[in-house]
Amino acid sequence: MAKAKYAVNQYLGVPVETDASGHYQIKREPDGDFKLHSWRTGRHSKGKYRGAGQIFLTENNLKVAVVAAYPVAYKERHGYTPMQRLTSEFIDEAVLKVAQERLPQAK
Repeated sequence: MAKAKYAVNQYLGVPVETDASGHYQIKREPDGDFKLHSWRTGRHSKGKYRGAGQIFLTENNLKVAVVAAYPVAYKERHGYTPMQRLTSEFIDEAVLKVAQERLPQAK
């Protein structure tokens, strides 16, 4: 029996953490910088994608905010790490804008 295919998105995301006030901020490297990383929808991923700024959990329970999402061909899904689940939480628009400045410029 063939396995059921499912829609796969690549999520370009930035790890986030809460500050003393409980607001999400970009999790910075020791030098104050940050990087965007890629994850994808997995077969067992839970939750529904609602838009940029949405927070998801990785399989290691790291909280990551979606900076951008792109459809991925099903057969190319293994090039990306699967994520665990999308939450109903979002980061602030201002934090999202900072992260989106790191997006590769569309040519």
